[in-house]
Amino acid sequence: MKPRPNGLLIGEKRVPLGVVGMIYEARPNVTSDAFGLCFKTGNAVILKGGSDAIESNKEIVKWLQTGLSRAGLPESSLQLITNTDRAVTQELMRLNEFVDVLIPRGGAGLIRSVVQNSTVPVIETGTGNCHIYVDETADFDMALDIIMNAKTQRIGVCNACESLVVHRSIAGEFLPLLAARLAEKSVEVRADEAAKQIVPEFSEASEEDWGTEYLDYILSLKLVDSLDEAIRHINRYNTGHSEAIITQDYNHAQEFLNRIDAAAVYVNASTALQTAVNSVLAQRSASAPRSFMQGGRWG
Repeated sequence: MKPRPNGLLIGEKRVPLGVVGMIYEARPNVTSDAFGLCFKTGNAVILKGGSDAIESNKEIVKWLQTGLSRAGLPESSLQLITNTDRAVTQELMRLNEFVDVLIPRGGAGLIRSVVQNSTVPVIETGTGNCHIYVDETADFDMALDIIMNAKTQRIGVCNACESLVVHRSIAGEFLPLLAARLAEKSVEVRADEAAKQIVPEFSEASEEDWGTEYLDYILSLKLVDSLDEAIRHINRYNTGHSEAIITQDYNHAQEFLNRIDAAAVYVNASTALQTAVNSVLAQRSASAPRSFMQGGRWG
């Protein structure tokens, strides 16, 4: 509560949404992640995972419910739908009387299906065509380490780097170093014509590549002549998730932070810095302040 000059007390109180339905695909770690987020925020959760991980999901839920019971908390605050039939998923999307909100977590197809078919309110999570822009002033060693982390640490997460944008003035020196590092993890680079002239081993990119979330050991690469061109390219093709700049120029960093349209914007840090960052963002409204990481400190 905050007292105003006229004597009014104005305050904010956060309350649980109620029963959260989480629809997701193959990764069983989402089972524990979703429970943890809902448990910390006081919500009950109904989980609907994919068939590929159903046995793992059952085991994880069994032990989480055991923990709830031992702590004197209701086991039923965590429930798993074990029927993997898609018709059951459709039914979950229409349980307005019992479910307060649905959250789809997965690829674009799953998210689109839930948004289009659900009568329960949906929190729409984003797909991640995430970019890293290597500025003309970038430290090469830092840039290579960050790109390797963002692309290869976990290729299947929504904040993995899918697209690189590199300033043309450093491309002749930087791209051969980049090719050598990415070859260590067998990453395919789909590049524009100018980049292919420098590294002929790169594959040729199509227009479709600029907007693709690969979730694979594939990376698109575009050369640009300026920071302004890089920002315009990223804002045209990104999905509003996580974007990063590698630079030693403070003014370039600030312009990137101010003009990039994304939920998380990073300076000299990996787009995959913390999966937890995206979990925090998912709990905020679309109008909440953006988060960014700059020089190893929160801003």
